[in-house]
Amino acid sequence: MIKAVISGTGLYTPPASIDNDELVEAFNQYVELFNSEHAEEIARGDLEPLQPSSSAFIEKASGIKRRHVVDREGILDPKRMVPSIPERSNDEPSVQCEMAVAACKEALEQAGKTAGDVDAVIVACSNLQRAYPAVAIEVQQALGIDGFAYDMNVACSSATFGLQAAVNSVENGSARAVLVVSPEICSGHLNFRDRDSHFIFGDACTAILVEREEDTAEGAGFEILGTRLKTQFSNNIRNNFGFLNRADESGIGQPDKLFIQQGRKVFKEVSPLVAETIQKQLASLSLSPDDLRRMWLHQANLNMNQLIARRVLGRDATTDEAPVILDEYANTSSAGSIIAFHKFKADLEHGDIGVICSFGAGYSIGSVVIRRR
Repeated sequence: MIKAVISGTGLYTPPASIDNDELVEAFNQYVELFNSEHAEEIARGDLEPLQPSSSAFIEKASGIKRRHVVDREGILDPKRMVPSIPERSNDEPSVQCEMAVAACKEALEQAGKTAGDVDAVIVACSNLQRAYPAVAIEVQQALGIDGFAYDMNVACSSATFGLQAAVNSVENGSARAVLVVSPEICSGHLNFRDRDSHFIFGDACTAILVEREEDTAEGAGFEILGTRLKTQFSNNIRNNFGFLNRADESGIGQPDKLFIQQGRKVFKEVSPLVAETIQKQLASLSLSPDDLRRMWLHQANLNMNQLIARRVLGRDATTDEAPVILDEYANTSSAGSIIAFHKFKADLEHGDIGVICSFGAGYSIGSVVIRRR
């Protein structure tokens, strides 16, 4: 029987970053401009004035202190508040491809492998910069991989859903090794003019190499004990941007063409669902929460992660048991739990068990239980 292991991970972090104070300053300048331009409507009561944001509010609500972005100037321009990413010609590498290649090279180096050892690439992320050809096939070509590639999108759970697909390909013999890559340019679909969400997202790209156990050095990497996926439809997190928007031009500028959520409902509904999914998966593997050495949770909201960990463990988790990268990276959608895994896995010892878990729009939940070899 073929067993799949995670043999390497990679991370691309954009060089530009924005801290909360900088983001709040730009947002509040926009608020002043808006309220000034609409003073008469506000005075008549026809329009509600926009309220300013604050760094204290952001950190208390989310645990976020800063975020990395592919462009900061466009975001911090109160008259623009959108990243400035010049369109490239069809003959140039796409932005997501460049991010993906950087992350993949680190994953391959960590695993001691080359592109020649890989048969497949899965690009799994919340938003793709084009409909086709698949970004994954572009990444495959850029790396020089002879095999197959495809894109997939399950929002914030894309990386863990991609992991299961990679495990299936390895264990059924259709691929020796698979790269799962999540180039997340979340700043491109975030409404920086919305007080409730303008601080949530950052940009990053992760890569995971999944390969046959027999092809890895003895004791290297992480054995994948099991994967579990769950979906349950909800409108509470949504992004309606798509190719059909051009068929009804009247809705192009609506807020729901960018990220929009009912945050309190998401918190209330998703947290118990995630904890229950992890608990059931552990039970199916004849494991208990006490067996967990570490939980690499989706990095969306610090309060949410603390609640989920508490429900799973029956007590508060330490930062060693449930590490946080949210303060530095913000929410990077599907990349978040993988960034946490990438940065906080080296200290695990032989036999240590952990769970990589992501959750988000859909609702979607992906949980991967692993053991240090």
